[in-house]
Amino acid sequence: MKELKYLNHYFIKYRGRLLLGLLITVIARIFALIVPMKVGDIVNLVEQRLNGEITVEQLETLLLNSILLIIGATLLSALFTFIMRQTIIVVSRYIEFDLKNEVFQQYEKLSLSFYKQNRTGDLMNRISEDVSKVRMYVGPALMYSTTTVTLFLVVLSYMIYKAPLLTLYAVAPLPVLSVLIYKLSAAIHRRSTIVQEYLSKLTTFTQESFSGISVIKAYGLEPRTNTEFVDLSEGSKEKNIDLAKVQALFFPLMMLLIGLSNILVIYIGGQQYVNNQIELGTIVEFLIYVNLLTWPVAIVGWVTSIIQQAEASQKRINQFMHEEPAIQNLNPEPSEIKGKISFNNLTYTYPDTNITALKNVSFSINPGQTLAIVGHTGAGKSTVLELIGRLYDVEEGQLLIDNIPISKLNLASLRSSIGYVPQDAFLFSDTLSNNIKFGKEDASEEEIIEAAKNAAVHDNIIGFNHGYDTVLGERGISLSGGQKQRVSIARAIIKDPHILLFDDCLSAVDTETEEKILQNLNKISSDKTTIIVSHRVSSAKNADMIIVLEEGNIVQQGTHNELVNTDGYYKELYAKQLLEKEM
Repeated sequence: MKELKYLNHYFIKYRGRLLLGLLITVIARIFALIVPMKVGDIVNLVEQRLNGEITVEQLETLLLNSILLIIGATLLSALFTFIMRQTIIVVSRYIEFDLKNEVFQQYEKLSLSFYKQNRTGDLMNRISEDVSKVRMYVGPALMYSTTTVTLFLVVLSYMIYKAPLLTLYAVAPLPVLSVLIYKLSAAIHRRSTIVQEYLSKLTTFTQESFSGISVIKAYGLEPRTNTEFVDLSEGSKEKNIDLAKVQALFFPLMMLLIGLSNILVIYIGGQQYVNNQIELGTIVEFLIYVNLLTWPVAIVGWVTSIIQQAEASQKRINQFMHEEPAIQNLNPEPSEIKGKISFNNLTYTYPDTNITALKNVSFSINPGQTLAIVGHTGAGKSTVLELIGRLYDVEEGQLLIDNIPISKLNLASLRSSIGYVPQDAFLFSDTLSNNIKFGKEDASEEEIIEAAKNAAVHDNIIGFNHGYDTVLGERGISLSGGQKQRVSIARAIIKDPHILLFDDCLSAVDTETEEKILQNLNKISSDKTTIIVSHRVSSAKNADMIIVLEEGNIVQQGTHNELVNTDGYYKELYAKQLLEKEM
């Protein structure tokens, strides 16, 4: 159970509720013991009446008292059992809530390289299915374990006091049960881990299939996808059956051993009764006690199975919880960001692919200026923006913000000062209004509309049936590519940041709309540092400075007028796009 030690801080956090739950459990079990005792007394009273030791009137009075005590004890036991469940099970839900939040917060801290190495389906499975398995350990397993231990201690103490020899025979099969549980637990642990891994594969496959359903349909891949899913499901089914086979051994073995205990109680107890060593009521009591122990003994196997599955799930959770974020906030104090950006002989190689995206890059841009970056696909343009947002850390050379190394700035201050529009516009399954407000949570309706107008998407939005309250499909699938890009631009604009980063975010809009957006951006960004990555000269021509990247190197640098009069990539690109426009 070493992996489950991670949960100890939650037990400490909710120790008051848990201790109360444990106390109530003990009280509930004590009241439950009164029933067998009084049943034994009733049998003895009936025997005494048959032997003429008491009168009918005395028997009726004593029976009535015993019955009332049984009813009262049963009601009190039921009441305390209800309170026990409300206490311990509710705590398990609190722990589940806390653990899910902790896992999610850890996911948010982890760097982009982590997400490139791990699949979304697996991440989802660990925060849902695995956490649910762990909840069963901190809730039902803890509750039933406490009930079992309490019941065994109280019942066995009383049984030993009442008839030591008979108790010895009654509990003789239990050590055998312990050995069997020990043997089966290891097998359950191994198979539970495999089952959870297969569930992650299934979740990943279905998530990717639904996200890429348009591609699957376009290529007519439904039969092949279905075949792959069936094969994966078949493997998952076989692993679940393997686990079920081991789990299925618990209850038959337990019932066999409990039945053996009943036989021993009747046989040995009968002999002792014949020899006048015990009363007849004691045999009846012991039969009830042995059967009262049936459920706790059966629960031992179930609880063991839950703990093994929780151990396997917590181990999977711990793998990510112990992952150190590649990007660390080295400055806890807020940083003031003005917007000057400087690259000094910066070289960057992606650790996961070992591709050198930037080679000895140097440039500087002041607040209020606009920089445009052009170049072939894969030239390193997006890497520049990702490094400014500190999605990756600089390894060679310097990246300065306001003449301070970027790693020495407060990470939250840096990112809150940046409005970033990625190349692949991502929108959430929410209203258009909330997607724009994602850049500024407390934005007013007027601010949302103004941002949409500046992004040239307001007219499109009011054309929808529900306007700004239109709920988008997953990843904004209900919008066109250009509309998604413009909503993303509105989301960045409404934030009113010191630094605006646009990563080829006008590629899906027509030239007329592009010109309108660029005019609005020129007004908005007059006091901001703006960097525009684009394949279009029209997006770059009004920039204060343009750099051309080729295989990670700056091969050209200057203004639009300077570059169109200099032989090279930019002049060729300008001539080509000018010809396309004329045609």
